[in-house]
Amino acid sequence: MHKIFGIKENVAYTTRIGAYIIPVKDNKIGVIKTSKGYFLIGGGKDENETDEQCIKRESLEETGYNIKIEKKLCSAELYTYHEKIGYFNPIQTYYVGKINNQTQPPKETDHKLLWLNIEEIKDNMYVEMQGWAIKQMLKGLE
Repeated sequence: MHKIFGIKENVAYTTRIGAYIIPVKDNKIGVIKTSKGYFLIGGGKDENETDEQCIKRESLEETGYNIKIEKKLCSAELYTYHEKIGYFNPIQTYYVGKINNQTQPPKETDHKLLWLNIEEIKDNMYVEMQGWAIKQMLKGLE
């Protein structure tokens, strides 16, 4: 399933492809908290990087933990205007998985891994389409 957020204007967009994991443990989801809000673990893909490589790298940078991807869930994209980037089109693919062991301290010290109740976090993500992805995961659990 793929969902489009926002309205595409007739202008050039900067596209950013990203991959994210929704780690689940004991009816809670692991999310990253920053000064801006809550985000899924993941980020933009480097050149020639697979989704799995991206998520593993980002997880180590953001949390210091290894992850295990279990299955692809859905994808979404957004057409928006970003203060620094201009017209912006992030395209994100979401996976369900688990967080394993911590192997290093996180590199991004302003990122904090929190385990939050699924019902509590689904409507409180900084990026609307990440909240939508959590809701898609919930539908699969019903």
